[in-house]
Amino acid sequence: MAAARNEGVRELVANAPISRDVVRRFVAGESTEDAVRATRELGLPVTLDYLGEDTTDKAQAEKTVGAYLELLDALHAAGLADRAEVSVKLSAVGQALDESLALTNASRICAAAEQCGTTVTLDMEDHTTTDSTLRVLAELRRTWPSVGAVLQAYLHRTLDDCKALATEGSRVRLCKGAYAEPPEVAFTDPHEVDLNYVRCVNALMSGDGYPMFATHDPRLIEIIGERARWYDRPRDSYEYQMLFGIRTEEQRKLTARVYIPYGEQWYGYLMRRLAERPANVTFFLRSLVSRS
Repeated sequence: MAAARNEGVRELVANAPISRDVVRRFVAGESTEDAVRATRELGLPVTLDYLGEDTTDKAQAEKTVGAYLELLDALHAAGLADRAEVSVKLSAVGQALDESLALTNASRICAAAEQCGTTVTLDMEDHTTTDSTLRVLAELRRTWPSVGAVLQAYLHRTLDDCKALATEGSRVRLCKGAYAEPPEVAFTDPHEVDLNYVRCVNALMSGDGYPMFATHDPRLIEIIGERARWYDRPRDSYEYQMLFGIRTEEQRKLTARVYIPYGEQWYGYLMRRLAERPANVTFFLRSLVSRS
């Protein structure tokens, strides 16, 4: 976390040859053009995240909204909107300042996405924002029913949330979760997280919504496929999602939707992902060894 605030370390990370490879591997770039280029070159369905979170400044929140509107226009102009949606962190558009401001700003992005022929998924952040994010989601879905939700399997509450959201027309991305959470609200044993992930898979697969399973875990991918067969789910009734730059061959094999982060705040994003869970350090280092 100290490194995330150190400009000297940022310059080192940005300019060292090996570090540049890491950044280019996991972040598409800083500009709208970079995001569009990555989408075109990848040739898979994607969800694009303009990096930034924990905004406490209205001007910065407005800048983030503007970046999404520009991105959506560019995707539409490039003929890519049919396979590219956007992921939005409510904290980046004003949630910490005022929930109603975040709702207003998210509504502007949803309206633009609708005009461009695509949709939005609301990213989930630490557990203190979960109720607020789900309230905003419910309001957005009154006008845009296709707005997606993200639920994190490491939270104790998530199985109930999956059951509540597994309704017709609902889109739910299930991930393990990447924030450092207290044991009062989250499973801390990785095996328990995996078990709850599978419970949530069953809840989503048995419902009427459209599940989106975000995982790189081969065992979980195998279980998801088995559960799809058990519940007689056709392949177009759910999807897999993976991070940009991770297990690229598997992405193509599964026709996974790829989560592509981009933007000027890539450095803080990369450092925070490493700081939140020490296991991420090994995960990223291993990814340098092989792209498969």
